[in-house]
Amino acid sequence: MESLYETWLNRMDSYYESKYKEPVVDFLCQYGGGSSDGRMAKGKIFNAGYEVFIYAFFIGLYYGERKPLSGEKLKFRMEMSTWGRKKNEIGRKSYTILQKYIFTALVAKSDVDLLALDKGDIDVNEVCDVLMTTLNEYANSGFQLMKGQIDKNPDIFFENTGLLDFLKKFCPQ
Repeated sequence: MESLYETWLNRMDSYYESKYKEPVVDFLCQYGGGSSDGRMAKGKIFNAGYEVFIYAFFIGLYYGERKPLSGEKLKFRMEMSTWGRKKNEIGRKSYTILQKYIFTALVAKSDVDLLALDKGDIDVNEVCDVLMTTLNEYANSGFQLMKGQIDKNPDIFFENTGLLDFLKKFCPQ
């Protein structure tokens, strides 16, 4: 039997609301991957879509707000175990430690009964469903905050310390 962590890593249900695709995801990243050279040539901050998703998740997490997804949803079609792994790109590092931090945060912030899981009273996939809901809701909150700031100042993330300044503003902890 796979562990909860291994099962979670192989999930492909990272969703975001479609209303954030053009003004946030497409605006900030070379969605669909590609090389970092392509990202730089196009003036994008993030390379792959999951990178902006990770950033949005941590924004929502540290801001302390979950926002349920509503309306049309879009999916990042990669297992979390593959986030950061790209064989054809030299110098790219695995996001292994980041995956562990995300997982730990999700377990801490989700209403899951790990004892019931250990006893076999609930299925590992049921627990993963709860974790994924938590992940998507925190990311959704982060996307909302990012869109709000982009609407006010489209250059906010493109300034030298834009990403860091945004974190400091919304995640003062």
